[in-house]
Amino acid sequence: MCQVESPEALTVLPLNMLGKVLLRHVERMPNAKVVWNANVLDVGTEGDKAWAKVKFQDGREERVEADYVCGCDGANSQVRKSLFGDSYPGKTWDAQIIATNVYYPFEKFGYDDMNFIIHPEHYYMAARITRDGLWRVSYGENTNLNLEQVHENQPRKFEVMLPGHPKPHEYKLLNANPYKIHQRCATNFRVGRVVLAADAAHLCNPFGGLGLTGGIVDVGGLFECLDGIQKGLADDSILDKYDEVRRAMWHDVIDTVSSDNFRRVSATDPETAREKDPWLVLVEKANRDPELKKEVDQTMYGICHDFTQYYNKKQGTAKPTAQSPKL
Repeated sequence: MCQVESPEALTVLPLNMLGKVLLRHVERMPNAKVVWNANVLDVGTEGDKAWAKVKFQDGREERVEADYVCGCDGANSQVRKSLFGDSYPGKTWDAQIIATNVYYPFEKFGYDDMNFIIHPEHYYMAARITRDGLWRVSYGENTNLNLEQVHENQPRKFEVMLPGHPKPHEYKLLNANPYKIHQRCATNFRVGRVVLAADAAHLCNPFGGLGLTGGIVDVGGLFECLDGIQKGLADDSILDKYDEVRRAMWHDVIDTVSSDNFRRVSATDPETAREKDPWLVLVEKANRDPELKKEVDQTMYGICHDFTQYYNKKQGTAKPTAQSPKL
């Protein structure tokens, strides 16, 4: 939900809704084509071309060539596996997160559009999705529980941790999906004419929203690089800068901040957190100081980077391509 009075406000959407928004934009572009039910089997670089081996729903396999292949195919990315095998450096947290979409009147209990609840056992995030009362609630669960046990235990968890301690008839649960959380980053985001972005390139836990946000920023930066190449404002080496900057951003900012966020909600004493946690102390001060709040709000841009600064100063210094890079 977006607070219209704040230009820095965010909109929280579940992926199925965000996907529809993105698809509408892609379908308006005359040089973009979406192919469904096609799986990448392998990728590589050959001379001045990238290639992908693709298997279609009818079993047919085809080798597709392009100027570049951009792997944005998620945490289980075949593009990344084609480059690095099963190697995906990092760690998996000893935690299990249950993502739920639920209709429940959190606003009656004073909840804001985005809320992080600190508790050593019953920590969770609650974010408003729609104006008609749909919320995303992601909570921690015992890692020893299987899927059936997670679903069986969900009513108890909601009754214990949610405000008002609701019984099942007091809310409408749409889904509950468990998943493991990770902190991982690929060795490189560029190999030849193949590049990686978003979850295919890096993972982090969801507390703070830096996973999807970091992926969107990746793609924005990658667009600037490819646009510069196409217009003759940059040469191919700008993709090495993309690799360098985005990996450093994950290690220096996204991994550090998201890890701190998860430890804050799951391993902090809720009775003393406001007094002892430096970030929460800063947030409390910002709530009383409008100028400080503006500074804190600006920190959301800390993972952004302007790749146009690496363009050649004179337009046309690099040789322009005859047409937009084919991806």
